[in-house]
Amino acid sequence: MNNNIMIVLVEPQSPGNIGMTCRAMKNMGLSQLRIVKGCDRFDSESLKFAVAARDLLESAHIYPDLASAIADCTLTVGTTRRHGKYRQEILSPPEVAGLFREQVSAECRGALVFGREDNGLTTEELSLCRWHATIPTSHEYGSLNLSQSVLLFCYELGKATEPVGGGRPLELAKSDEMETLFAHLDSTLNKIGFLNEQNPAHMMRSLRRIFFRANLDSREVTVLRGMLTQIDWASSAFDGRKRS
Repeated sequence: MNNNIMIVLVEPQSPGNIGMTCRAMKNMGLSQLRIVKGCDRFDSESLKFAVAARDLLESAHIYPDLASAIADCTLTVGTTRRHGKYRQEILSPPEVAGLFREQVSAECRGALVFGREDNGLTTEELSLCRWHATIPTSHEYGSLNLSQSVLLFCYELGKATEPVGGGRPLELAKSDEMETLFAHLDSTLNKIGFLNEQNPAHMMRSLRRIFFRANLDSREVTVLRGMLTQIDWASSAFDGRKRS
């Protein structure tokens, strides 16, 4: 399982945190690090704090944005400290570990996404993730260092290496398949006047949560896209005005 779990850092600002993340990952048997832009991973601070995990630093993959970093992943979890309108159903580290243990496989990669040290992940970035997670902390001071957060999640993932149960595992659609579906859905719903022209993202975020909860597989995504294509054809003469 561990070889198919990606730790994703989005625009890390401290080289030391990248190094300590590598060390935390190696401590817990994880090796797949992906970085979205951010500071220099080969800064002297990164190398110093990575200690014997420099090989993870050297093998890390760099991406221009989060969408491309998780495109080949199926089970994506974005971490956040803030709760809000678009941040519901937030899992704890043990719940994330249980989810990964049940579903991650050679055919189903998992990605655990961490945001910037100062502002975390944006709402748009979190919307790319199937699930959201947080570490319960004191209300008095809830902010954790980035590498500490990575270590806590990696610890739980390290405990969840034993396979469980039987039966056929879910083969969920990958992130890029879901994003293609959402783009098609956005286009079709705009075309038939369902989305608010002033703020289409509001409804789309709600629809994303609905479809993520549905745990769609590739065939189901194809079926839904076929339905949207038929709606596109049937509404080709629609002039944008609703009929009473």
